[in-house]
Amino acid sequence: MYNLLSQFSSFVSKPFFIIANNLESWPIIFALLLGIVGALAPCQLTGNISALTLYGNRSFQQKIVWKDVFFFTLGKIAVFSLLGGLVWILGREIQDSLISYFPWIRKIMGPLLIIVGLYMVGLIKLQGTIKLFKGSKDYEQETPFGSFMLGFSFSLAFCPTMFILFFVTLMPIALSSSYGFILPSIFAFGTALPLILFILIIWYLGAGGLLIKKGKKLGASIQRVSGVLIILLGIFDTLTYWSL
Repeated sequence: MYNLLSQFSSFVSKPFFIIANNLESWPIIFALLLGIVGALAPCQLTGNISALTLYGNRSFQQKIVWKDVFFFTLGKIAVFSLLGGLVWILGREIQDSLISYFPWIRKIMGPLLIIVGLYMVGLIKLQGTIKLFKGSKDYEQETPFGSFMLGFSFSLAFCPTMFILFFVTLMPIALSSSYGFILPSIFAFGTALPLILFILIIWYLGAGGLLIKKGKKLGASIQRVSGVLIILLGIFDTLTYWSL
């Protein structure tokens, strides 16, 4: 299953990777394109499709969720900036010690997607001090902290492809560049770019809040369908990465 996902990822991302290699002398553009390739990495695909589903659904139901997309992207930037900063400060030796942690962190994402999907279909309620969502009578709106943590956790989903892209391909350029400290953040932005472009298309087409205009019942149905899709992605993700 993972091999099939890897083959699909390689096919889709190959053009971006070729362009990135040709622009290695332009570190900022190089980092951005590598981030786009990273967004298509096997370990990132299910998370990114889930983010598209989650925030696309909310944009259709309410209004364009720029604030939540911003905090989701900020969560990604925080992870890659932190990892880049550790390598920058401690040297390349830190990469070896991180390898053993990423597979276990990666396995968390599938169950996390299942929980988010179950919430969207209304089968569970998330309550407590730390919430992904605020309680309300209408469709419950995600908090900035929830969006940040989703971006943060999804970005920790490393696999060999992602590890090579960030640590082996990007960080040597970052370490040799006078402004290399910003390249991990550019890379992180690139991983969020497909989501940003998707929401931008919804905004451009004037489809924000479309389902509210069509009726709450239709909106609720779309929410449940989106939740089921995320649950299926979570199950697929769990079966794929817990079997490795």
